[in-house]
Amino acid sequence: MELWFTENHTDNIRFSIKIKQHVYSEKSRYQQIDILDSYELGRILVLDGFIMLTEKDEYIYHEMITHVPMATNPDIKRVLVIGAGDGGTIRELTRFKNIEHIDMVEIDQRVVEVCKEYLPQTACRLDDPRVHIYYEDGLKYVRGKDNEYDLIIVDSTDPFGPGEGLFTKEFYGNCYKALNENGILVNQHESTFYDEYAEIMKRAHSRIKSFFPISLVYQAHIPTYPSGHWLFGFASKRFHPVTDQHAEWWLAQGLKTKYYNQYVHSGCFALPNNVRDVLRETKPAEK
Repeated sequence: MELWFTENHTDNIRFSIKIKQHVYSEKSRYQQIDILDSYELGRILVLDGFIMLTEKDEYIYHEMITHVPMATNPDIKRVLVIGAGDGGTIRELTRFKNIEHIDMVEIDQRVVEVCKEYLPQTACRLDDPRVHIYYEDGLKYVRGKDNEYDLIIVDSTDPFGPGEGLFTKEFYGNCYKALNENGILVNQHESTFYDEYAEIMKRAHSRIKSFFPISLVYQAHIPTYPSGHWLFGFASKRFHPVTDQHAEWWLAQGLKTKYYNQYVHSGCFALPNNVRDVLRETKPAEK
């Protein structure tokens, strides 16, 4: 008997992967957690029926959400990561020696524990002494922070269930307050290919633009995410990711990457017209 996992991208489009084995399944306090082992994509983390990562292409997402802001401001020392229970974002951040302190806020402790056991490829640096993990709601955590971080990365699920509060105007305003005068905010920004995802992206971008003087979108090709074309938000109080790119500094770190490089950094902000058209429709939300 063949075993297939199917994710609904829309009501009319499905994405299926042939599975070797259903490795692990658990209903945590917050969500359904599953680990699948596939023939083509390695192990897969699924939360509430949605693919969070596959071992085959996770590096694309995790490199792009971390190396872009790091190469924009080489002086980043204190970082807040919200979500990121799989550990991939932390893995990439800990490769930078200049980072002194990383606070990671993940609402579901079981995601971290399951990934440590079944996805060591991504969860391999969560025990780094610079990393401090807090198991609580990221929305509530960031409310109490003021002028504390150089970089905030919002590595969240889609805006439903545990991740819903991380797409609100209140949350982005609190992130602005938690950042210092040079602060950068990066978040996963959905996609514009399907209408439902495009509306989510427009709302998030509108709210971020209300607080940050520099608010841009950049892109990556992630084959197992809906449509394969995924966006990230880059917001900053001071730095522009293209004109302030420090390519020579990044190269001097000697980091081996599989997707990100200095050319991808500048090129990923050159958006196709269909994305530009959607962004033109977004006005800053009222504060």
